[in-house]
Amino acid sequence: MYELTVEGSFAAAHQLRGYGGKCEKLHGHNWKVQAHVTADRLNEIDIAMDFNDLKKMLSECLAPLDHAFLNDVFPFTEKNPSSENVAKWVYDSLKRRLNNGVQLSAVTVWENETSSATYYED
Repeated sequence: MYELTVEGSFAAAHQLRGYGGKCEKLHGHNWKVQAHVTADRLNEIDIAMDFNDLKKMLSECLAPLDHAFLNDVFPFTEKNPSSENVAKWVYDSLKRRLNNGVQLSAVTVWENETSSATYYED
């Protein structure tokens, strides 16, 4: 099994509804996103997937979030834009773009240098 990882980033603000602490107030982050994909085998040129293609797909997923107020972006109009929910949103968006035997294994979203949330399916 092979695993590839790429990183992307976006800047966005959010408010955590019902949080009861300072994160309930409007605040922003410079988010870092790591996407992990796996493949059982390599293609005809001995790579699982071109890193540039994967980075482009991740950038396309992150574009609607960049410089946005996440609470205004669906589904965060209804769900809290927590790191956990952002990780799942990116995961679902990226998963729809992948093909050719490459599987998305996990997405990790970092709010800051010391705090992250990871989403993956069992």
